[in-house]
Amino acid sequence: MTEFPPAASYSPAVQAKAPATKLQIAAWAAWDWGGAAFNAVMTTFIFTALYLTSDAFGGADHASAVLALALSLSGVAIALLAPVAGQRTDHSGRRKLWLGINTVIVALLTASCFFVQPQESYLLFGCLAIAAGHVFFELASVNYNAMLLQISTKTSIGRISGIGWAAGYVGGIVALLIVFIALIQPDVGVFGITAENGMTYRVVALFSAAWIILFSIPVMLAIPETAPDPAMPKVGFFQSYVELWRTVRRLAKTSPHTLFFLLASAIFRDGLAAIFTFGAVIAVGTFGFKTGDVLIFAIAGNVVAAAGALSAGFFDDRFGPKSVIVVSLLGLLASGTVLLFMEGKTVFWIFGLLLCLFVGPAQSSARTFIGRLAPAGREGELYGLYATTGRAVSFLAPSLFALFITVFGAQRWGIIGILLVLLAGLLLLLPVKPPALNS
Repeated sequence: MTEFPPAASYSPAVQAKAPATKLQIAAWAAWDWGGAAFNAVMTTFIFTALYLTSDAFGGADHASAVLALALSLSGVAIALLAPVAGQRTDHSGRRKLWLGINTVIVALLTASCFFVQPQESYLLFGCLAIAAGHVFFELASVNYNAMLLQISTKTSIGRISGIGWAAGYVGGIVALLIVFIALIQPDVGVFGITAENGMTYRVVALFSAAWIILFSIPVMLAIPETAPDPAMPKVGFFQSYVELWRTVRRLAKTSPHTLFFLLASAIFRDGLAAIFTFGAVIAVGTFGFKTGDVLIFAIAGNVVAAAGALSAGFFDDRFGPKSVIVVSLLGLLASGTVLLFMEGKTVFWIFGLLLCLFVGPAQSSARTFIGRLAPAGREGELYGLYATTGRAVSFLAPSLFALFITVFGAQRWGIIGILLVLLAGLLLLLPVKPPALNS
């Protein structure tokens, strides 16, 4: 039975491997480019921020709280499904197949948001569609992240991970520009589409679904399917949870710092996700951003985030992922604290962009931290645990965000909830032993 390596060593999965071709790296990163339509356009800057949490759905405070609750429920589903999904694709050799299936489901759920009309009675449907999209996007990401170890080595994993995150941010820029120019800015958009009955934003959902599908095709063509592991017996769905428990017990004995990192990253990644989920919502509801302001900020923010993710790859391979994450979390806490206490659009522009700068490196290096520890043949299982631990506590930031809004009666105070989650993650990370940077 394969054992997990000590935290101080590199996984065999990222050692002694022929480098991937530039085409394979580009094809892999294209999936992140396409996923930006769900993350940037639908979840962060356009559909939820400008439409689903607008006055038509009961106002920003009410709609934000409902959205936060739906996302909390999606976290429970991810926590239950992600590790088993990763484990089963490791065993069956169907990593690419399930990446494709889950991506198509995300696209269909995104397209279903076209039916969300601007009435409060549609708020729950819209929030549940977005929340379900998060579930299947995370399941797809388990397999996508595991593919990183198919195309990287111990000297390139940080750089290639950074390329993937940067591709997602740049893809978000392009998608947002298309949406802004073709649909949001003009009174009459392409094909005569207007804002009547929310049609502008409803068509954005169809565009996003098509974008996701289009840019998921390259990875399906360029990256080979993994081979099944003949040493692994086939087990039923519920038996997979027994195998999962055995994995956790092995980790506790052979690599406890891997478990420590999974816990710490679960906390701070929930805070990172909350920044993206509620950042634009706060910009509109607290700092008075209008539609044009949000879109321009989104484009600028993605440029800054892409630069941060690319630089993270260099620093990750040179200094290690833990150093990158710690510096990023400190930067996020400082920037978020300023936003909590200061007013005005200029303040949000400056410190909101700083948030964007630090989010990308933290995300990219958290992914490579796990990649450096994952044993060959168990990449999906460990990334599944990575997803599960993240989502097992994913109720924290949304719930605290909603709680502080409810207690203090204003959206601004929800920032405290996000900051508390980031701080807890940082404190848990500090004692974790990082993987050694072997030459």
